[in-house]
Amino acid sequence: MKHDIVVPSVGESVTQGILSSWLRKTGDSVEEGADLFELETDKATVTVPAPMTGILTITVDPGAEVTVGQVVGAIDTVAAGAAAQSVGDPPAAVAVGSPAPAAPSAPTAAAPASQPAAPPTPLAPRPVPPRPASPARQPSSPRAPAVARAGERRVAMTSLRKKIAARLVEAQHSSASLTTFNEVNMQKVTELRARYKDDFEKAHGVKLGFMSFFVKASCLALAEMPIVNARIDGEDIVYNDAPDIGVAVSTERGLVVPVIRNADRLTLAQIEAAVADLATRARDRTIMPDELAGGTFSITNGGVFGSLLSTPLLNYPQAAILGMHTIQRRPIAEAAANGAAEQIVIRPMMYVALTYDHRLIDGKEAVSFLKRVKELVEDPWRLFIEA
Repeated sequence: MKHDIVVPSVGESVTQGILSSWLRKTGDSVEEGADLFELETDKATVTVPAPMTGILTITVDPGAEVTVGQVVGAIDTVAAGAAAQSVGDPPAAVAVGSPAPAAPSAPTAAAPASQPAAPPTPLAPRPVPPRPASPARQPSSPRAPAVARAGERRVAMTSLRKKIAARLVEAQHSSASLTTFNEVNMQKVTELRARYKDDFEKAHGVKLGFMSFFVKASCLALAEMPIVNARIDGEDIVYNDAPDIGVAVSTERGLVVPVIRNADRLTLAQIEAAVADLATRARDRTIMPDELAGGTFSITNGGVFGSLLSTPLLNYPQAAILGMHTIQRRPIAEAAANGAAEQIVIRPMMYVALTYDHRLIDGKEAVSFLKRVKELVEDPWRLFIEA
C-alpha cells in the first residue's frame, strides 16, 4: 500500500518553504524515522523524517517551492515487504499477507519479457529527417554563459540567504535607523566571572559567559523604557509586556536569531543554558522555525569574531538591537574610590552600540537605554539587587 509523504507543519508562522534536497532517491528502502528530505523555510532548515518503512517514490524535485500539507512523494509498504523477502524466494515475497496486490506486481515484473513481439520498429520509420538543432536559442539563454571567466564560479543562493537579504533590505527601507554608541568597563564582570566560573559550571553544567549579563541588563533597561521593546505596525505602536530576546547565532548557512522567551524571568544560568541550547540546535539544523520567530529585541555579539565597533542592522520589525563587541584592554581615566584624583589605569573595555528605529524611539530614550545597560554591566551585583 502506498502512503503519501506530505510537507509537515513546522511552526504556526510557517506555511511554505523550499524542498532543498532529498536525502534518499526513488527506489530506496527507507526506515521509519530516517532522514528523508530537507525543508528550507525563511527561518531555518528542518530535516523531515520518513513517516514509515517502505520503498520511496519521489514526485517533487529538489529546489521546488512547497506548502504545508502538499504531497511530495510516497512510501510503498507492500513493496518494502516484498523486497525484504524476495532474496531466494520471490513467490513468497509477493504473497506476504496480501495476495491481491501481488497480482499486479507479478505482471509488472514480467512485462519486459511479454512484450518483445510488440512492434516498436514500424512506429519509428527510418527516413526521419534529423531535427535541426536551434543554435539560435542557445546564446539567448541568460542563465549559463557559454564561456565562464577564469576563476569565477556561480552558486545559487539558498532560500535562507535570500530571506536574510530581503529582510536586511526591508529593514533599511522600512525604518529610519540610527545608531548610538557607548563603552563599558568590563573589569568587575570579568573579575566576577573569573571568581565563580568553575563553581557556576559545576552547579549548572554550563559555562558563565558575558551574554547572560547583557541579556539580564537589557531586560531591566527594557522594563524602564518599554518603547525600546515596542514596534510599529501600520499606524499603531505595539507594546510588548515580556522581553523575548533574540540572540544572533552564526551558522554555515547564514545568521539566524533564536529567541529566549520571557528572558526577564530567567536566572543567569537559565539564560546561558538557553543560549547554548538554541545555538547548538541552530547549527545542527534541528531548531524549529517557531523558535526563531516573535522576538521583541535582539542582541548580536560581533566581538566573538574580533569586531571592535560596528553598527548592527535592525532585526525588522523590531525597533532596536544591541551590538556587543570585542573586549580590548586600553587606558582610561578612573576615579579613585576614596575620592582621590583620577588616575590612568588599564581596563578591559567593550564598545556597545544600539541601533534603533528613530520613527519610534527618540534619541534621548535610545541613549538612556544604552547608558542604563552600561551601568548595570559595570556593576553586575545590581543585576541581582534590582531584578
